[in-house]
Amino acid sequence: MERVRGFFLKANQELSSHHSYTIYKQVEDQRKQLEEDEKQEEEEESPAALIMDMELRTTNQGQKQGESGRQNLTPKIITHLILINLLVFTVAFLLGYIAFRGSCQSCKDSVSEVSDEELNPDTSGSTLYWADLRDMFHKYLAEEQLRSSIRTISLLERSSGSPGMTTLSHQIRDMFSQQKLDHVWMDTHYVGLQFPDPIWPNTLHWVDESGNALRELQLEDPDVYCPYSANGSAVGGLIYANYGRLEDMEALQEKNLDIKGHLLLVRIGQVSFAEKVSNAEAFGALGVLIYPDPADIHPDPHKKLRLSNHTAVYGHVHLGTGDPYTPGFPSFNQTQFPPVESSGLPSIPVQPISADITAQLLGKLSGPEAPQEWKGNLSDAPYRLGPGPTLRLVVNNHRTSTAIISIFGCIEGHSEPDHYIVIGAQRDAWGPGAAKSAVGTAILLELVRTFSAMMRNGFQPRRSLLFVSWDAGDFGNVGVTEWLEGYLTMLHLKVAVYVSLDNAVLGDDQFHAKTSPLLTSLIESILKQVDSPNHSGQTLYDQMVVPGQSWEAEVIRPLPMDSSAYSFTAFGGVPAVEFSFTDKGPPYPFLNTKEDTYKNLHGALQGRLPAVARAVAMVVGQLLIRLSHDHLLPLDFGCYGDVILKHIGRLNEFSGDLKARGLTLQWIYSARGDYIRSAEKLQKEIYRSEESNERLMRMYNVRIMRVEFYFLSQYVSPAIYPFRHIFLGQGDHTLKALLEHLQLLRSKEAENGSLRYSRPHFEEGHFRHQLALLTWTLQGAANALSGDVWNIDNNF
Repeated sequence: MERVRGFFLKANQELSSHHSYTIYKQVEDQRKQLEEDEKQEEEEESPAALIMDMELRTTNQGQKQGESGRQNLTPKIITHLILINLLVFTVAFLLGYIAFRGSCQSCKDSVSEVSDEELNPDTSGSTLYWADLRDMFHKYLAEEQLRSSIRTISLLERSSGSPGMTTLSHQIRDMFSQQKLDHVWMDTHYVGLQFPDPIWPNTLHWVDESGNALRELQLEDPDVYCPYSANGSAVGGLIYANYGRLEDMEALQEKNLDIKGHLLLVRIGQVSFAEKVSNAEAFGALGVLIYPDPADIHPDPHKKLRLSNHTAVYGHVHLGTGDPYTPGFPSFNQTQFPPVESSGLPSIPVQPISADITAQLLGKLSGPEAPQEWKGNLSDAPYRLGPGPTLRLVVNNHRTSTAIISIFGCIEGHSEPDHYIVIGAQRDAWGPGAAKSAVGTAILLELVRTFSAMMRNGFQPRRSLLFVSWDAGDFGNVGVTEWLEGYLTMLHLKVAVYVSLDNAVLGDDQFHAKTSPLLTSLIESILKQVDSPNHSGQTLYDQMVVPGQSWEAEVIRPLPMDSSAYSFTAFGGVPAVEFSFTDKGPPYPFLNTKEDTYKNLHGALQGRLPAVARAVAMVVGQLLIRLSHDHLLPLDFGCYGDVILKHIGRLNEFSGDLKARGLTLQWIYSARGDYIRSAEKLQKEIYRSEESNERLMRMYNVRIMRVEFYFLSQYVSPAIYPFRHIFLGQGDHTLKALLEHLQLLRSKEAENGSLRYSRPHFEEGHFRHQLALLTWTLQGAANALSGDVWNIDNNF
């Protein structure tokens, strides 16, 4: 652990060695200049005194002429002169005011446009411009520090609840304090985590028809497991189910292969571990084995960096986030909730296995041959569907109440300190976790150091910057979700945006932003100003955009459930984003394995890891400057009009079916129209307003930052449906659920009893209930965006 302390001390020393940024005068320099000016005043007359002396001389010289001139001025002439002067002054004043107003309005054509306009008029006299802040951030961000931090952190033991993790937590807290942040504290939760039993490891056996064990298939690493798997024994024949998606299950049904009562073998990819297990359980499977197929992780057999065929991949199987034993509630030690479990916990055992063991299993399968697109690259494996000989899977994981620690550091804003921009990174890792969490943590620490250096040189954000190092991310973003659950009543009023640094570097060919629609326009403008790490002379925008293609199609992705950003948006109603560099084709092969080391990650990027990590930091840093410093939050609240239209447009094809039942979609379209009108009205108000009016800007910002929250359904309980977002969430209240219900009107699969749908047939009464609540959620968003109740003119 001395290595960690040395790393933090080194970072602090490097910070102190930087020179002050020259465009900002230091307080000491101002004092010295003041003393020198006082000495000069003793030796020579001031410019003001010289000007007064010149004025006196001119007055004396012209006194006689003035006396003779006054004799010719009559009262009538004096009156005319006064009136003419007043007229000239009034006309000049009006022309100047009109010109000033025109210049103010011209800079507000686009809320999210980046320009070199003044970002912050500092009361001390210095002026900060966007270009100055960007150059300052670029100057202090250290690529070498990122490289050193990633290497050091990846060598530390960082599993949640371990002594090493506790020590690292205190080291990061001390580092935050050394950087002179305004507020530093730690937040502890006591959560239920699951670990493998060292005495009774998980096992896999061939068994005979009577259930007696024949031969054990030795699991190479007993430490590899699936947190939140059900414990117990599962015995049954084996069926190969490709990726374990719903369409894969239905394809097996079409081939008359009954999944019920069998164990499923599924490969990694396409959907999460939790979704694979949930689908298998829904179709009646007794257990699941998950393996990495070479076709999904390294299709080129000649590539040097390859995942070993004896390596299994770790992954939790809770279909949700947070502590599954306190769903919807915070896991503080003093809480005494009755025993309850998340509905996303599986009731069947699950175990990850290696490609080598999988080859042995596939070799024993009989039945029809798998479709060509289901076949992987395991040598000598026939890839048949099964069923095969009987297996017995035994899982003995144990649940432990574990203290997890998240560390917070805050730079307080000077104008809107109660509005936060939150930046977070997962700190824990199963194994070395170089890509999993070491890169994100290193970027977080470097951002803290860089912004701290900027603060010492005159930078003052309008809004507060809150830096967070999260714990228990590998168990389903437990630290993030528990914090949101604990402070949800206040956070949706204070957090403007969340930025996740997790999974930031998994390659360098492509750059993706998994984001809320509110941030899309801002991301586009920033990508045009950040250099590509591996394409000289190009920006990230140039690297990613293909001629004739939409940039959004290349860069923007929806928020996945396994991202901490998803919890902020779908649960907390806060716009969020997670940036990731990835490779074209198969993903980084070592993620969630003991081979996720600095050496392998650095090698996979051909030595460009520090440069790529710095590019991510540049994107995030510029995003933070804009979000914390712009007078008006650069969130594109108008974009949700198009998002709503895109989603409800899929309902149109069922309008005839609904009309036959006396139902209509008119009101949901009306709510969408009201939202668009409310957004346009707010945009016009902003256009006509003065940016210097702090009270007015704050009122607008409050309305803008809560837009995402407006799309959380207020008609369902967060304890039952934690992800209440009607577009991104999970549950009966979402637009996705409404569409699935509509599809029952025509689907033959529903008639045949497909488990793709949550109900066997269309239920008109329940559909009316879904449609009414969804419509009013949209209408509520439109009303809220209108501002005060007396400003609502929607005739709904």
